[in-house]
Amino acid sequence: MTHATLVSSSPAELRDDGWRAHNIWQHSASVRALYTARARDEAEEMDCLAQAAELLAPLAAPGDSVIDAGCGSGYFFHSLRKRDLTLAYHGFDATAEFIEIGRRELAPFGLPSDCLQNLRLEDFQGSADHLLCINLLSNLDNYHRPLERLLKATRKSLILRESIKDGADYRYVQDAYLDPGVALSVHVNAYDRRDLIAFIEARGFSVIEVIDRRSGGRPENVIGYPHWWSFLVATRCGVPA
Repeated sequence: MTHATLVSSSPAELRDDGWRAHNIWQHSASVRALYTARARDEAEEMDCLAQAAELLAPLAAPGDSVIDAGCGSGYFFHSLRKRDLTLAYHGFDATAEFIEIGRRELAPFGLPSDCLQNLRLEDFQGSADHLLCINLLSNLDNYHRPLERLLKATRKSLILRESIKDGADYRYVQDAYLDPGVALSVHVNAYDRRDLIAFIEARGFSVIEVIDRRSGGRPENVIGYPHWWSFLVATRCGVPA
């Protein structure tokens, strides 16, 4: 008998939906409701998005393009719109439901549906004048490969808000705020300030760190674990101001 004809009494199961099944954002009705309200402009603007828009404003010229990596339902579009920042907004997110919400709810505000794409960061390929990445990399296993991808896509500036402190802190913890019966874990990482800045500078950018206005530089608990939120504003060297 060859291996090809061997019949197991305990057959294997091989599927391709593992990422979706283990994606925590796929399993929270409360987050979907919140992201719907934000896309409808019915929820209070997030402090971090307000600050991100203010940081972006002096770096951007009318008509510049922006890609929002891990955009949720694309509600940063409202932060630009309310400040009369006439930028071409695009966003992508790994969670298909968030993109569906954004396409449906932001269309009445003037955002074409094809400006939002269902993409994992690993699958992203493209470029824009400005990249935005808010509260994303801290929930991944590490930052090197995704951040390098974002930097390569950046023509002028990258605005990053992540958990950053002196000395890295990596955790993989169960998220107790998901739908009932769902037991999934997520990374809650803080990245070392000097390592992160050096990584960005080595790829042709100048970097300034800006204190996060919401947390004031103090640790803030998210799902019960501390984050040290901070902004990094990276501008590509050699690009005229």
